[in-house]
Amino acid sequence: MRDVAWKIAHAARAMGAITVVHGSDSTDNPLLFLENGFDYVLCGEAEESLVRLCRSILDAEEVPEIDGMVRLDESGCLVRSSQRLSKNPAWSQLPLPARDLIDMEPYRKAWVDAHGYFSTNMVSSRGCPYRCNWCAKPISGNKFHLRSASAVAEEMKFLKDSAGVQHIWFGDDVFALDRHWVQQFAAEVKKTDASVPFKIQSRADLMCETTVQSLKAAGCAEVWMGVESGSQAVLNAMEKGLTLSSVRTARRLLREAGIRACFFLQFGYPGETWTELQETIAFVRETRPDDVGISFSYPLPGTVFYERVQEQLGQKRNWTDSDDLCIMFTAAYTTDFYRAVRDALHAEVDSWRVHDFSRETEAQIVNMWERVIHLEPVSRNPDAFAPPVKHAHVQNSAFVSIAQLVPATEG
Repeated sequence: MRDVAWKIAHAARAMGAITVVHGSDSTDNPLLFLENGFDYVLCGEAEESLVRLCRSILDAEEVPEIDGMVRLDESGCLVRSSQRLSKNPAWSQLPLPARDLIDMEPYRKAWVDAHGYFSTNMVSSRGCPYRCNWCAKPISGNKFHLRSASAVAEEMKFLKDSAGVQHIWFGDDVFALDRHWVQQFAAEVKKTDASVPFKIQSRADLMCETTVQSLKAAGCAEVWMGVESGSQAVLNAMEKGLTLSSVRTARRLLREAGIRACFFLQFGYPGETWTELQETIAFVRETRPDDVGISFSYPLPGTVFYERVQEQLGQKRNWTDSDDLCIMFTAAYTTDFYRAVRDALHAEVDSWRVHDFSRETEAQIVNMWERVIHLEPVSRNPDAFAPPVKHAHVQNSAFVSIAQLVPATEG
């Protein structure tokens, strides 16, 4: 993904454009981006800083020191502002995005061609106050900003009526943090006839009955929850502040409301063994989410997790694209093993949505789980780093039988 950003920067500069970049990766590694085609890096909450920078450039004035700005001087030395991160406490008061300045048709065509409907994204909030120790927050830290329910409904109404949007993906880190706001949002959506199917990212422990019913009333079709693991010991090690019982409750409430419930999972967190992986597999089978997204634990600068494994990192410290998915530290197993578990679990969950479950599909899934069992003993990493976590219970890590591990054909 960095390569794509740098190609865009070089193409823009070749046309005489000034290049500005903002984001988590560039905030953590400004020099790298400046050395690869960008003129300015903006760090933090950059809306006001971007306005100041653009105004100076357009007015042909000397660019002043701007909070959160990083650049190279004429001698190639890094120059940073005294305020390393810009702040925008009035973010929630910003006007609606000027989508009238954008030609939406290429986006519409791309979505319709790929998915059969037109979807776009928006946000109702910024930031996340939770403190999972593997999650980095270089832009807003632990601050949380929330737009008014009426403003969010107004933007939805515009997208529905003026842009012909048929689906919305909310890009909030954590939607529905305030259940009273969700109730107000549902009322505003109903009042303005702004309802359009949408999906959100949230936490299982925020999915109380009142919130789920409000989400349903507003048009929510899908909730992605950061479940991460089916092992309570791993969740505790992550400092997730989440219990498996709350996930079970959320899954039940969402199912009863007719809202798709989907899990984000991650494999490879320090201390996770075959026992904990099997707990995750069993938990997924028990709760039967509508979909899963599986990633591998990724050390991000500035996190407790990164500090724990920093000495284990080699030259490769970032994924080149979203499909890279490799283990970059000393985990309990090799990347190939985690990929095999991911592929098998994905295939099994996907099969639950198939009404006519063929023998061929069943055989393919069984073969995938058999490959997992074959790889497990030969993929162990004896030097795996494990944090000093006390498990609430002790289990042996003996293999489960193939009858227990392969997908059930009924039920």
